[in-house]
Amino acid sequence: MLKEFSYKQFGNLEFSKLALKEKVLTSIDDHIKILFIPKSAIIQVDFQEFNMEADSLLFINPKVILKPCETVDGQLIHFNRDFYCIEIHDQEVACDGILYNNVFEIPFIALDDMQSQDIQNIIRDIQSEMKKEDASTEEMLRILLKLIILKSTRIWKQQHQLADNSQQSDVQFLRKFSKLVEQHYKTHHSVADYAELLFVTPKNLSKKIGLISKSTPNDIIKDRIILESKRLLAHTTMTVKEIAYSLNYDDDAYFIRFFTKQAGLSPVSFRKQF
Repeated sequence: MLKEFSYKQFGNLEFSKLALKEKVLTSIDDHIKILFIPKSAIIQVDFQEFNMEADSLLFINPKVILKPCETVDGQLIHFNRDFYCIEIHDQEVACDGILYNNVFEIPFIALDDMQSQDIQNIIRDIQSEMKKEDASTEEMLRILLKLIILKSTRIWKQQHQLADNSQQSDVQFLRKFSKLVEQHYKTHHSVADYAELLFVTPKNLSKKIGLISKSTPNDIIKDRIILESKRLLAHTTMTVKEIAYSLNYDDDAYFIRFFTKQAGLSPVSFRKQF
């Protein structure tokens, strides 16, 4: 189901191996997504395969490569930025919030039975609302969407021990670093670059990130560059040299060595897999 309100688009579809064809996901590649995945489902996100140990939610930015492997009864909510993510939305629950700009991990949220039932009830309300045609439908869908994001943000913060008001500065620092890596990974490759943007020393940056992540800032920056490299190798016809140049590597030989060390195989070998 897809609703269109002028330039604003909002949709919901079943996410399963049987129900979905690849071209369906390609047609909404530019949409922001929320995926409800049931326990025991297997999905692939940006070349990584995940087996769900509990009912879960996944928050997905545009261009992320998503594939159902062994999935039944999943639900995908998708929408464009004109529908949601406008400036007036609260920053923490908008699309630049911690669920959508989190470079530390794949943003899964595991749900207990009560939380899962709560989210599924909201999804059913969305499905019911999408069958209606009246002046309040658009706003009601936006309210229900924000309700999922708001509840999920609360769960994520509780699971990461960041729900206490005294830890809000840690949450805000995490968001700032995440956003900066997402914005500048093509041109800023060193920890010192981001430390300067955050007005801290590289040592202080590493210390702060160490409190909330097992990965170092350097690992996080490299992982984001490698992820983009993989996407370009798998889904474009750009040459390795062109990809290196697009990521601000003038020496393609250096880029090849960097990719091979991080990914465990050469760019050409990775491309052949797809």
